[in-house]
Amino acid sequence: MQVAWSSHSGDLPDDIEVHRKGREYHSESTPIKVGNTLYSCTPHSWVIATDATTGKVKWTFDPKLPRTNPYIVCRGVSYYEAPQADTCKTRVFAPTMDGRMYALDAENGQICEGFGNGGFIDLKDQTGKDDNGKSWGGGWQVSTSTPLVMNDRLVVGSRVIDNMSTDEPSGVVRAFDPLDGHQVWAWDVGRSEDALPGRLPEGEVYTKGTPNVWGTITGDAKLNMVYLGTGNAAPDYYTAFRRPFDNKFGTSLVALDVTTGKLRWHYQLVHNDMWDFDVPVGPSLFDMPDGTPALIQTTKMGEVFMFNRATGEPLVETKEMPFAQNGGAPNVPVSPTQPVPVGMPSLVPEKLTEQDMWGATPIDQLACRIDFARARSEGIFTPIGPTRSIGNPAFDGVTDWGGASVDSVNKVMYVNTMNMPFYFQLVDRDTPYGKELLKQKSSGGENAQKLDVRLQENTPYLATLRAWLSPFMVPCVPPPWGQMVAIDLKTQKVLWRKTLGNARKNNAFGLTRNLPLPTGTPNLGGSLATAGGLVFIGATTDNYVRAFDAHTGKEVWRYSLPAGGQANPMSYVGEDRIASSKNAPERIAYCLTRMLPMPC
Repeated sequence: MQVAWSSHSGDLPDDIEVHRKGREYHSESTPIKVGNTLYSCTPHSWVIATDATTGKVKWTFDPKLPRTNPYIVCRGVSYYEAPQADTCKTRVFAPTMDGRMYALDAENGQICEGFGNGGFIDLKDQTGKDDNGKSWGGGWQVSTSTPLVMNDRLVVGSRVIDNMSTDEPSGVVRAFDPLDGHQVWAWDVGRSEDALPGRLPEGEVYTKGTPNVWGTITGDAKLNMVYLGTGNAAPDYYTAFRRPFDNKFGTSLVALDVTTGKLRWHYQLVHNDMWDFDVPVGPSLFDMPDGTPALIQTTKMGEVFMFNRATGEPLVETKEMPFAQNGGAPNVPVSPTQPVPVGMPSLVPEKLTEQDMWGATPIDQLACRIDFARARSEGIFTPIGPTRSIGNPAFDGVTDWGGASVDSVNKVMYVNTMNMPFYFQLVDRDTPYGKELLKQKSSGGENAQKLDVRLQENTPYLATLRAWLSPFMVPCVPPPWGQMVAIDLKTQKVLWRKTLGNARKNNAFGLTRNLPLPTGTPNLGGSLATAGGLVFIGATTDNYVRAFDAHTGKEVWRYSLPAGGQANPMSYVGEDRIASSKNAPERIAYCLTRMLPMPC
């Protein structure tokens, strides 16, 4: 494989020093292709249309947003054909980091003035106050993931900043008419298990602090159902103030009728979630060999659930299993059991022991052992409380928003995993230590290498967390820190498991040069399974994009990118490729290697 073209968005950090301090996030957008145009978005919410053959930029839309928000992410845009419209007959829906949803003319990037309020919907409408991030430098409610457009509905959730307060904006999920932008229904679990029609009367707000849906939403057009992965009620780590509807719908997979918002089914994946194990992505859909409509749901915990997507019934044996209950904060409920799909391979890390401690040298290995001895570590679901605990996995999860790719013909799923524990502690805000921590400004971000403080206003406790690294800035757990796994969905067996990523960009002391040791790396972004028998993935911190043999797991190709490819890849057939080839054998070979029907 060789580079066909490259294109540059021009979207760069305003201040390189700000970028170096980690306030500017990487690009996580996966383009979509319609006709011969690719549509994507940049971290600062620009929308870009690119010629799929040449890489030439056709148009760019810049919403010209203030760059004060440290959570700079856009994961994609969606496309809608509206032939009945007078203008904007094809349109692109684009989320922005200030909580808006724009409709743009797909042909030229102009705002569709007839949609919403002059071309956009304000997703902060009726969700409760937003202090514009005065307490941490950015807005409390933003829109980061690709909206779902299906069966004449535009379905949208929001990312609500974690762990700032119990008084945070609502996690309401809403559906809009994709033509004029009027609100059709709103799913607010504090008011009703079924969505309410329209919008609320003026002056009212949806229930604040409810579980939100920040990841990509998926849907089945034939069943007329959308699938939502919910998060937690605010805040994550101190859960004593949660309400019955929070406890029922938090960290769950929820299926709604896309036309009306009526609840079709739901299944909770974590009870009384105090670990920020929110469901970060909608499920992957496929059909079993007998025709059963199925879905696969990956999770931060590393468990893989399989359901009948029409009924919500588990397709593999799932049991309530006991887990540790001691060590949490006083008067905080800890569920005695959690659902475990025992019929599927588990990707959950093994419970750690002192002998597992790892380091680049005996010195930092010793430091990790001391850290381990000072903390509670009872494996997954170790309660978070006033005594320091090790979260393994933690909020970045075994798998995150990249989800899984599925070979729908051979019924095989491919998922990338990572192993990055965190240190957690609840600190009484009225103690001298708590008062000292209050002087620090919460980052509101993720992937903290230094001690980070989460305010959790209106609760007795602050939350502190940090990545569990040695003094030499390497993980305290042994490699591999990233893997690629293939699971047969027919037999529910692991087909292969390979190390994903090397240490060439990850050295001790935070240095960015190293030998390419096969350690695996933390990774964000998912994979792509192709009909040609390859699995492509970026995701890793070593800045490679790779191809694995789908049958054996052998790494057969890789390419060094100028920056990390923290986005799910996509592929397409170049429209000029077949048309320009006059060589019949070449055209036939091209079709066969891509499993395209003949003639193609």
